[in-house]
Amino acid sequence: MLGHDASSATREAYDAVAPTYAQLFRGELRDRPLDRAMLGAFAEVVRASGGGRVADLGCGPGHVTAYLDGLGLAAYGVDASSAMIELAREAYPDLRFDVGSMAALDIADGVLCGVLSRWSIIHTPPQELPVILGEFHRVLAPGGHLLLGFSASDGPSHPTQVFDHTVAPAYRWSPDHLAAMLRTTGLAEVARMVREPEPTDRRQFQEVQLLARKGPAEAV
Repeated sequence: MLGHDASSATREAYDAVAPTYAQLFRGELRDRPLDRAMLGAFAEVVRASGGGRVADLGCGPGHVTAYLDGLGLAAYGVDASSAMIELAREAYPDLRFDVGSMAALDIADGVLCGVLSRWSIIHTPPQELPVILGEFHRVLAPGGHLLLGFSASDGPSHPTQVFDHTVAPAYRWSPDHLAAMLRTTGLAEVARMVREPEPTDRRQFQEVQLLARKGPAEAV
């Protein structure tokens, strides 16, 4: 389990800003063709592996969950913030949204064909991230895919770096370091996209999306 104080503080902070956050980010994918391309690739590999259930973990107000649904995936959202989930249910009444913690998912072992974690790990203290990555591996079926989005640190010599997120303390990660953590968990990197910041971006960080795959079931 994650530290109670950190997870509770993050949840309460997002509860407080949920309406503003939803208004700011609901249309974010419209101006992000590379993000749409990665989501499209994720949808394609999930469909190719059987097209089962997909969980958008840290779904916020649900706009990306709805986008995955539009790509033909059986997607639903999970978020620790009850205020975010309430907004998601109001905006997308035909989709399923649950309140839950990424550190202790109320999802059975091996039932998901895909997991999306889009900038939802950034508030996790580095020493506690292996718990969440372990949960991603646990709920994925053999051959299932994870698409993980996060902000990059300044280089390999900086595995993690704190940055001043508006809502709660947050962390950037070295892509190579995080890919190695995924391998330790049992998730092998398939591809990555690194997007350079625009000159007008508030934070001049690279944005990374890692696509990883869970290996086949071991023979008994």
